[in-house]
Amino acid sequence: MADAATSDADVARNRQLIDASRKGDLAAVLGLIKDGADVAYADVDDKGKTALMAAAEGERAEVVRALLGEGAVWNALDMRGRGAGDYALEGLVAWGEEEGEGEEGEGEEESREEEKKRRQEVLDTLVDAGIKSELILGAASRNLTRGSTAAEQSEPAPNAAYLSERLQLSESRLVDGEGGGVMMRWEGALMQAHAQAICQQGGDILNIGFGMGLIDTAIAARIGQAEGGIRSHTIVEAHPDVIARMRGEGWHEKEGVRVVEGRWQDVLPQLGQYDGIFFDTYGEYYDDLRDFHSHLPQLLKPNGVYSFFNGMCGDNAFFHTVYCHIVALELQHLGFTTQYIPLPVSRCLDNETWAGVKHKYWQLDAYHLPVCYHAEAEE
Repeated sequence: MADAATSDADVARNRQLIDASRKGDLAAVLGLIKDGADVAYADVDDKGKTALMAAAEGERAEVVRALLGEGAVWNALDMRGRGAGDYALEGLVAWGEEEGEGEEGEGEEESREEEKKRRQEVLDTLVDAGIKSELILGAASRNLTRGSTAAEQSEPAPNAAYLSERLQLSESRLVDGEGGGVMMRWEGALMQAHAQAICQQGGDILNIGFGMGLIDTAIAARIGQAEGGIRSHTIVEAHPDVIARMRGEGWHEKEGVRVVEGRWQDVLPQLGQYDGIFFDTYGEYYDDLRDFHSHLPQLLKPNGVYSFFNGMCGDNAFFHTVYCHIVALELQHLGFTTQYIPLPVSRCLDNETWAGVKHKYWQLDAYHLPVCYHAEAEE
């Protein structure tokens, strides 16, 4: 009975912490933590909500900072798959939707601006916490892959298995042996935009990962053009099924095109320097993307342009924002500047798009296309 009473007391204290966090009572929050309240406690009666989530939902930036300082996990998810960042982001989205509803007096407008600032402060605090955690602890090397979702961040990256399994290729999609989307036709407009970005300097272009050939078709069309044209087009592809399809479509014989068969890690000595580079592999770790980035200073010409498929955590706007910041910071350390161009994609996606695919690897309204340059070229 004593253990049960203690357990009940702990639960009560933890729920008091969640309530105090929601209300923004910092003194009560710190007192409860000092008395043994667990900052990681998830209330099953409230769908797994934690104190950090409650503070974010209540726009309590000071409490959010205090909880993070006491060890609250920035990326914990409740039973609905939402984290503290999602609660903060939802608040900002709701504010934006309400903003255009009717005219307001001066006092009401100032009050709403203050509310927006509070919500933005909470979101910025959580984003900063995520970036610091990932960079300092090295957690960004978790198994983020092309099209990975927030819930799959800790699953093994399937690169070795992927390269040995049979793929299913149709006009609308390329899927792996388990039904996971490798590439899909809806990405066509994105690949056109990527091609335009990396071909802006003309010259020699490199693409890592052929997939359905969406971006390579757009790149190859520029070979030899008098205006906006390129000189050469190199493609690196590792999967034997994709290579077989490329042979069948005549890619190995196209004028100005060079196909390099193998994993990019193995064929690096065969590559030169390029005016534009695109990276889009499937089933690799985030560390593989980081490893490729470490070679960029040698692969990309001084005035060259680099881009990559930005599909990390494409089902969660908050986590996606964090990883966009992380990639930009890591590229900055290598001497590159990065900008993200938002492209609306929601109209391209519906339930029919994803029929028969293992998971919807992109569920956000906008795709943030990365464009990277040597920092010295920007000066």
